[in-house]
Amino acid sequence: MLQVKDLTLTHRKDLRVLVDHFSFTLGDGDKAVIIGEEGNGKSTLLKWIYDPSLIASYCEWSGEVAGKPGPVGYLAQDLTEEEKRGSVYDFCAASPFFFDVTPRDLAEIARQLRFPAEEFYSDRPVSSLSGGERIKLQLGRLLFGRPAALLLDEPSSDVDLETLQWLEAWLRAYPGTALYISHDETLIENTATVVLHIEHPREGKPPRCTAHRLDYRTYTRRRSDALADQTRQARKEKAEYDRKMEKYRRVQQSVEHAQNAISRQNPSGGRLLKKKMHTVLSMGRRFEREAENMTRLPEVEEAAFLRFPEDTALPPGKTVLHLDLPELRAGEKLLAENLRLHVSGGEKVGILGPNGAGKTTLLRRVAGELLKRRDLHAAYMSQDYADTLPLDLTLVEYLAPEGDTASLTRARTYLGSIRFTRQEMVHAIRELSGGQKAKLLLTRMMLDGVNVLILDEPTRNFSPVSGPRVREALAEYQGTIISVSHDRKFLTQVCHTLYRFTERGLVPVEREELMEEVN
Repeated sequence: MLQVKDLTLTHRKDLRVLVDHFSFTLGDGDKAVIIGEEGNGKSTLLKWIYDPSLIASYCEWSGEVAGKPGPVGYLAQDLTEEEKRGSVYDFCAASPFFFDVTPRDLAEIARQLRFPAEEFYSDRPVSSLSGGERIKLQLGRLLFGRPAALLLDEPSSDVDLETLQWLEAWLRAYPGTALYISHDETLIENTATVVLHIEHPREGKPPRCTAHRLDYRTYTRRRSDALADQTRQARKEKAEYDRKMEKYRRVQQSVEHAQNAISRQNPSGGRLLKKKMHTVLSMGRRFEREAENMTRLPEVEEAAFLRFPEDTALPPGKTVLHLDLPELRAGEKLLAENLRLHVSGGEKVGILGPNGAGKTTLLRRVAGELLKRRDLHAAYMSQDYADTLPLDLTLVEYLAPEGDTASLTRARTYLGSIRFTRQEMVHAIRELSGGQKAKLLLTRMMLDGVNVLILDEPTRNFSPVSGPRVREALAEYQGTIISVSHDRKFLTQVCHTLYRFTERGLVPVEREELMEEVN
């Protein structure tokens, strides 16, 4: 059992409360996902449970972990630069349990992870591993200690579809408790048995933290139905209240008018009107008490609002890209041959394939060609946001480089619509989470009115809360999209045409094939 009691987390810089008096209990075998908008404190919560010293530099806390079921393994969102530079063997040897693992147990761990046992002793640099290999290596190091619970911060990030499907099956079969953060909604739908939701409904108000012993699909459906019912009831009661108040105001005005018009020579009539006014005022106080008990419109955290301008459309007959590459190389390494891709105006193309195959190399090649075209207004989102974001600028400075009043007002308006607080707007971009940086990049593209988006894993850092809104905005986008992605919902809901990247070229993929995986 993993039990958290009355936890409050407060960010030191802005005194912003991230988690407020949150308590929950997880039992053996529970698979619990933490959801919430970007920057809501999900990773901070996970770090605190594992080791509060990990957040001591930027966060204050109160509360306790009342019971840990035994050894707890923590998978960080990113490896350190030192870990990436080191060998696989060095990475494994950093675990105090590595040299106590018997060959038989190591073989069993390797079998579970579908990772060659001899690779744990490899001299290969960790940086040379694919995303799927890296996540298996990290999980392997955790399993050396036989943890009773796992804390996983985005284990589904940077892995291909095959690894995602393996990870889903592995999580379901894992016998211990797993508490994790993931931005892959399909993985969450297929694995989570408990949902922990951190919401920040309004700036300046304490967050709402709730735990639900439900699978993710059931939770989102029941929550949506409950919010809809509450909204209908609140509006019905408000309409009835307004009708009563309108009648009350007419009666009150009528009595006031009679009081003003009555002659002083009629004291008896004046006393009657005074008594009547007393009754009217009592009625008004009763209505005020009724209003206090009325159903309120639900206060929920709105997902990020993104909408591209409608003047980004390109003529369907316009050739945006005609690529005919006899071969694609990374240095001396041959990645693929006979790569052919034709993209027309308004088309949305998704490219999928295994980690390390060369998809990002291809997309960089495409970006290099399209960004210099004067008949197009193209923008490129790299997997590494530092490639395009000036990390030392504030958010407002980035969106309003002109610095005039109108530009600053527009920037703040858009930043508010994508759920940035006033304090965050003047933070340096480097302080943002991955999802917040992605939102900022898309907002800049939206403001610039680009008509071709070249996107490398565009939804990889968006939470399950904002992910549907982002996909909706990209699906409604009138321009052209060329994207690499492993997000099954993005590929099926946004892209018109799908290709699988192989060594022998781009192979068309039927959307129905992926739809079956999502559903």
